[in-house]
Amino acid sequence: MLRSRGAAMLAAAVLALSACGSGGSGSPDPSGTEPRVFQLWHYESAESAMGKAWAEAIKKFEASHPNVKVEFEEKSFEQIQKTASMVLNSDEAPDLMEYNKGNATSGLLSKQGLLTDLTEEATKRGWDKLLPGGLQTTAKYDERGVMGSGKWYGVPNYGEFVMVYYNKDLFAKHKVEVPTTYEEFTAALDTFVKAGVTPIANAGAEYPAQQIVYQLALSKAQKPWMEAYQLYKGKVDFHGPEFTYGAETFADWVKKGYIAQNSAGLKAEDMGVAFMKGEFPMVISGSWWYGRFASEIKDFEWGHFLFPGSTMAPGSSGNLWVVPENSENKDLAYDFIDITMSKEIQNLLGNSGGVPVAADPAAITDEKSKELIETFNKLTAADGLAFYPDWPAPGYYDVLVAGVQNLINGSKTPAQVLDEIAGPYEDNLADLGN
Repeated sequence: MLRSRGAAMLAAAVLALSACGSGGSGSPDPSGTEPRVFQLWHYESAESAMGKAWAEAIKKFEASHPNVKVEFEEKSFEQIQKTASMVLNSDEAPDLMEYNKGNATSGLLSKQGLLTDLTEEATKRGWDKLLPGGLQTTAKYDERGVMGSGKWYGVPNYGEFVMVYYNKDLFAKHKVEVPTTYEEFTAALDTFVKAGVTPIANAGAEYPAQQIVYQLALSKAQKPWMEAYQLYKGKVDFHGPEFTYGAETFADWVKKGYIAQNSAGLKAEDMGVAFMKGEFPMVISGSWWYGRFASEIKDFEWGHFLFPGSTMAPGSSGNLWVVPENSENKDLAYDFIDITMSKEIQNLLGNSGGVPVAADPAAITDEKSKELIETFNKLTAADGLAFYPDWPAPGYYDVLVAGVQNLINGSKTPAQVLDEIAGPYEDNLADLGN
């Protein structure tokens, strides 16, 4: 899912991405003496579970491919989010890259013909067996670019979901128990506010704030509503009880001091660092932070729980490995994906604070990691993964960022914001013929 350590301006991002594109460098040397160059891009930090696992995967890949030079570039989520279509439609595309899953991102690129059809490789290499049922939803896209059926255009190798992280020391200091109901949760928020503490770290300039609004909407939703919104299986009323509750409650949270008014311009990195410094009792965000929190939080104890009072949470299989259609080393890309699906890498991912999809359960020995995987299994057992709010329409991410910033600033009413986010959604439905 979605996280960034700072978006570049659009033009700068294009230049930065183009500067290290594969161009013609990936072509095999006819003499066999010059190493092939394999271009790999992803946006996971080195201290994240995925960053650690994929760094080890690069080592394994290089050991098994002695005549291949791996050129890895760590991009920001925002860079790839904003420039992927342009870069992949050029000769500057990498051979393999991490990309966000969903209709508005991987689905759109597949419809534009920019991604390689991986169906044959998924069957031949057994990825389809390692990713059963719902884990395949975000890997497959039909001719409209709608997820859930059709051809394989990406391969996820981990799971993810949004939860509430909490600072156990601050909870103890203010005599707050871990809430098990929504009423207990809001009572806890009130306790912190009365003590002069803003309870929830937030970032309005990127994905976190919109995910909170969506989580609030999900707390009033049933599965058919989610499928109508995400999979176009029914009509979505943006002024119905679900989105109305999400937008109005979020705006009310800002007024009550649960969320800081100055968070409208903050980015996800700002939010995560503030929580790691012990400045906030809670942060509502994804499992992609888990490994980093485990590595970097030294001064207090922390834990997590699912959002109280909701049977669903934003989440899905993880971001996808996609192979650009213009990749000159597709065979190497398939080999690298295969390595990330191996038991060794999956076990490392699991013991580093990630949610592996093909690990050996007995090999997960880290206690914090076990807690995370148990929570994910609890959520998936209840069929509670509800994807992410920006997936249904191209460009919707920026629409939602603007909408939640208006809610934080109070510059527009919840009803006005819902009107604004309804428009692009309905336009996309019309484009799809729905």
